[in-house]
Formats: sequence, C-alpha cells, structure tokens
Amino acid sequence: MASFLDRERSVAPEGYSRWLVPPAALAIHLAIGQVYSFSVFKTPLIQYFAPYVSAANLNKDIGYIFSVAIAFLGISAALFGAWLEKAGPRRAMFYAAICFGSGFLVAAAGVALHQLVLVYLGYISPVSTLIKWFPDRPGLATGLAIMGFGGGAMIGSPLGTQLMAFYRGRGEPSIPATFVTMGVLYFLFMLFGVFMIRVPREGWKPEGWSGTKKNNALITTHNVNVSQAIRTPQFYLLWIALFCNVTAGIGILEDASPMIQDFFRGHILAVAAGGFVGLLSIFNMAGRFFWASTSDFIGRKRTYFIFFLLGAVLFFLLPLTRGDHLNSVPLFVTLAAIIISMYGGGFATIPAYLKDLFGGYNVSAIHGRLLTAWSTAGIVGPLIVNGILDHFVANHLNKQDAYPQILHIMCGLLIVGAVANLLVTPVSQQHWMKEQALEPVGAAH
Repeated sequence: MASFLDRERSVAPEGYSRWLVPPAALAIHLAIGQVYSFSVFKTPLIQYFAPYVSAANLNKDIGYIFSVAIAFLGISAALFGAWLEKAGPRRAMFYAAICFGSGFLVAAAGVALHQLVLVYLGYISPVSTLIKWFPDRPGLATGLAIMGFGGGAMIGSPLGTQLMAFYRGRGEPSIPATFVTMGVLYFLFMLFGVFMIRVPREGWKPEGWSGTKKNNALITTHNVNVSQAIRTPQFYLLWIALFCNVTAGIGILEDASPMIQDFFRGHILAVAAGGFVGLLSIFNMAGRFFWASTSDFIGRKRTYFIFFLLGAVLFFLLPLTRGDHLNSVPLFVTLAAIIISMYGGGFATIPAYLKDLFGGYNVSAIHGRLLTAWSTAGIVGPLIVNGILDHFVANHLNKQDAYPQILHIMCGLLIVGAVANLLVTPVSQQHWMKEQALEPVGAAH
C-alpha cells in the first residue's frame, strides 16, 4: 500500500485525459466540504448539551466546533503544503481520508460521553494537481477542484438530517450514531479519489498550448519561492482580502439553519431550514466554478472587486427581508444564495490569483500559507455571530434584532477587503527566483 501511495505510482501514462482528474478532486472535496452542513447539527447539539454545560454561552461553545474544524483545515494546509509537493497528492489524500473519517468517530465519542471538548477534535492536494493539469485555464482548474468543497453541504445536510431522524425513530442516540455512519461513508467515498488521482508527467503541456500568455500586468512570467512570497506586501494584502471574504460568508453559513428559522418564525421549520442549507451548498459549489472560470476572462482583481462591493450591498439589504419587515422568504434566499456564491468564488479564485502573482513553482505551499486566513476567519466569524446572539439571549432581547448588527459588521469587513484588493500590485523583481534555482521537484510540479 505504501508504494501505491508514492508520487511516482500516480504519474499519468501517455495519452491520459486530464478530464479524468476532476472527479478525483470532487470525491475529496465533496467529503470534507461536509463541514458547511454543520448548522443542521447546531440546534440538536445545543439541545443535547443544554443539561450538561452552562447555558450562558452555549451558542458560542457549540460554534467552537465549526471554528476548530475550519481552523485545522487551514492550519494543516499551511503546515503540509510544502510536504505535498514532495509526497504527491495520492498519499496526502489517503491520509486526509483517514483523518476525516476517524474525526467523526472522535466527535461521536464526545457526544456520547457528553464531553464537548472531544467534539472539537474530531484541502489543498486536488487544487495544486489540477492547476498542473490546466495551466492554460488556472481559474477553471481551481474552480473544478474547489467547487466540490462548496457542495459538501448539498450531500452532508440532507444526509445528516435524515440519519438523525432515522436513528431517533429507532430510539437510539441520534447524533453519535449519525457521526459514526457519516465517518464510515465519507472514508469510503474519499478512497475513490485516492485511487483515481493522477499527476502529469514531467514536461507535459496541453495540446496546442505553448505557454502562459501575459495579457494582464498582474500575471507574472517569473516564479517566487514560498519563503520570499510571505515577505511581500501582496501576500498579506491577499491574506486580508481572503480573511474578510471568508469571515463574512461564514457569518451566514455557520448559522444558516437557525438564522432562516429566526427570520421567519413559525413559517420555516427544521426540515425546510435544512433544505435552505443544501441550496446554499449548491450556490457555494456553483459559485466556485462560475466565478473562478469568469476570472480567467475578466481578471482576478476585478472578480474580487465584485465579491466585495456587490457583497457589501447584499449584506446591508439582507436584514430587511425578515418577517417583521418585507417578510419575503424568496428574497432572503436569493440574496443569501448570491452572497454564498461569491464566498465560494473567493476560495476558488485565490489559487489562480496567487499563481498570477507568484508563478506556479511553489503555488501549493504559498496557497497553504494563505489559508491561515481561512483558519482565522473560521474562528473570528462564528465568534462575532455567536457572541452577539448569546448577548441578546442572555439579556432577554429579541433574537431577531441581533442579525442586523451581525450582517452590518460583515458588510464593513467586505469594505476593508475591497481596500486590500485595490492595493494589490505586481510583485517586485527583487523577489523573483533565479533560473538556476528552479530545481525540478518531480512530475507533480
């Protein structure tokens, strides 16, 4: 098994179609994207742990589960991005399947034992691989790779809801049993990606493609090493842009199911709210493909301007749709869906943005470092949302009135992101790698 996981064993043979690689990426990202369906577990977990933990900060305490999951996804990408370049995607994906599946088992034990800390314990290999297969369309490549992650809740939300209902009907502890079942199913699903993934052989190029065409001042024909990239202002400007985009999006995703029920009390019940989470997942997934592909034509910087400026307007309008104002469920769902499409588009476009600025030589490692913005946003976003919600609940205030404050804070964050994106300029040549420093790292590069 160890030799099967070696990078050399995953090099594609002559004549291998690059269109066979995206399904492998989807298998991995559709699984780990289950994290975006967390909100369907939020209310059941609050009810489950209410007798065992303090009620004062229960929203925040449960929200930490989502935060820790997102934080570790980003941190692991930062720590192991460079290792991935050497080990190859197959080994990385296999280890990811083990960790992801076993994480569900740890979480199940935490719920069964009423130990919230155990629930806390319980990304980038397909991205870098597809960028190598689609050097002529890096936006399309990252959209194909990452759209599965956005669609994870499309599977995870109804699966989690139905499994909890099934086990509840049998009189069994619904949440632990659901976690165990999902852990096994996702592990098997991810193994499909492990067996399917291939990397291009050294020197491979798409038929009819001669090399990068420089039609944008931000697109470099040079390469920047990861150690130099993290010393540039461009890296930190993109870090701020990604952080702002992700924090705002998570403000909806982490609380999507309770939010729509609070906005339209008595009209939207748990099953319909689960459907809303699934719909957001579809737009999260579709947005990753649409916006990343669009960025190949209009540029990454312009694409990010759309995310920030249009997103700020939509966040400002969203509270007006609730039951005691316009009382429009269709308008609420439409605005939220567009926002989440741009949230997903931000994720899918950022690897191509990095490739434009820093070249493709160390794009996996640079991408991994940048995803610490995702980890940070995964903590800050839920803290903002759940902190304000807990304050309103603790002071016996109308919970509906908490959401305008939350959403307007997210609107402000998007304005900050727009400023950071505006300041992005081409990387100075002092950071470029010398040609003799470009040592091959194998067929995976």
